Order: sequence, then C-alpha cells, then structure tokens
Amino acid sequence: DGGDEMFAGYNRHFWGRTIWEKIERLPLGCRRGLVHLLQALSPGTWDRLSGLFNPALPDQYKFQEMGDKLSKLSQVLSAVDRNDFYYRLTSWWKTPEAVVRGGVEPKTFLNCPEKWPDISDYTQLMQYLDMQSYLCDDIMTKVDRASMGVSLEARSPFLDPDVVAFSWRIPLELKINKTQGKIVLKKLLARYIPENLIDRPKKGFSIPIDSWLRGPLHDWARDLLNPVRLKNQDLFCAEPVHKMWKAHLSGRYNYQYHLWNILMYQAWADHYDP
Repeated sequence: DGGDEMFAGYNRHFWGRTIWEKIERLPLGCRRGLVHLLQALSPGTWDRLSGLFNPALPDQYKFQEMGDKLSKLSQVLSAVDRNDFYYRLTSWWKTPEAVVRGGVEPKTFLNCPEKWPDISDYTQLMQYLDMQSYLCDDIMTKVDRASMGVSLEARSPFLDPDVVAFSWRIPLELKINKTQGKIVLKKLLARYIPENLIDRPKKGFSIPIDSWLRGPLHDWARDLLNPVRLKNQDLFCAEPVHKMWKAHLSGRYNYQYHLWNILMYQAWADHYDP
C-alpha cells in the first residue's frame, strides 16, 4: 500500500497525463464524437478485440480489462479542465442526485479544487490527490478493517514517513515515462528478481462483479433492485436504477460498480431492517 501513490504507479499518472495533454487541444464537439465512437462497442467486445491484438503488442502497451478502460475514457473526454478530468477519472457517479432522491454530494477535499495546493505538474498533483483521498479513504481503510477484524496489527512499509518524504524528493522522470510508472522501484527490484516477473501489465485485485451480477448473483441482485421495493423505500430513483440494471444484464454496458454501491446499501438495509 502506498507504492502507487508515492512512486506514480497508477495508469492515470502516465496515461492520464498524456491523454489530457492531447484531448485538451481538441474542440469539445470532436471529443463528444469520440465518446460515441468508443461507446459503439460494448466493453466485452473491446476486451475480445484486445485479446486478439495483445499478443502482438509490446508488454508496456498491453492492457488488462481494455473494455472497462475505454469505457472510463469515454466518460472523461468531455472534461472541461484538468481538475474535472481527474474528478471524472476517479468517480463513478457524476450526478448522484440523479439516483438518490434529494441527494446533494457533500463538500470534500476531492471536489473542492480551491483547497488543492498549487502543484503545477499534473502527475504530481494527481499523486497528491490520490494520497489525500483514495489511499486513506479506500486502500488504508480496507486494510485497517480487515486486519483489526482479526486483531492483527498491519504495517505498510511504503507509508513510513521517511519513505514518503524521500519519494517526493525523487525527480518525476525517475518514476514515470510515457507508458509506465514506478520505474525506480522496478529497477531496484530487478537487482533481486528476474525482470520477466516485474515488467508485466498492471493488474489490480479486482473481482468479476460484472459477470457475477449476470450469473450467480443475478437473483440476489434482482430482488434488491426490484423497482417496487425501490419506490417503497423512497430513497433511490427507481427508473434510472432499473434502466442501468437492464443495460448491465444486456452485456452492452458494464455498470458493476454503480450497481454494487446500491446493492451494498440494500443488503445492509435488508439485514438491519428486513
């Protein structure tokens, strides 16, 4: 934990930077046309196409879950500035009020750019924002809950204060190039481990929620997302949720994380107020 934030290991730290520098030069109308082009094929179709071409590509250009990444790209192409670009990259719900009745997103550090430090380099700004949001609100929270659940004291070596301070003194060109990040860590690790074990496409610890919702978890999710139930609860707007559920089941779109957010609340409510 912390390796990606400290040493610029997320795809957005190098690909995001490059993409934004290119798309900000394009008129908004052209970018919206690209959105329609990317959404013309389903994420599953893009995955199958990437499976055909990946074997012929250099390792640094190979992508896991290409369909999801292109779907994410289609959501950020209409960003009005680099702050909006980052916010779209790291958010699933752009308009939470469209699905939660009377919902208003609370003010946080992440959606208040006026509180961000004046960091001119875009990658370093993203690293800082990742540290202040994703790292502490997601990654560290999961580890803390899982370890404390079994009375285990966990430590993250990359988050040692001296290591964090040292990482910010390292020049950015030692961390990223145009196609990969964490370069200095990889060079260090190569002293001890064969490079073919290090230089591989980045892949997180994701689970196949998308296919589970269409398969073994279908009935469970269908019951929790039942439009009648949603209307009776009067918390979520039933129509957009049902529309998203149907679109996901069709296989044309992947709304796994959007639906999972709602399902986790519904499962919690079902347990405590059946």
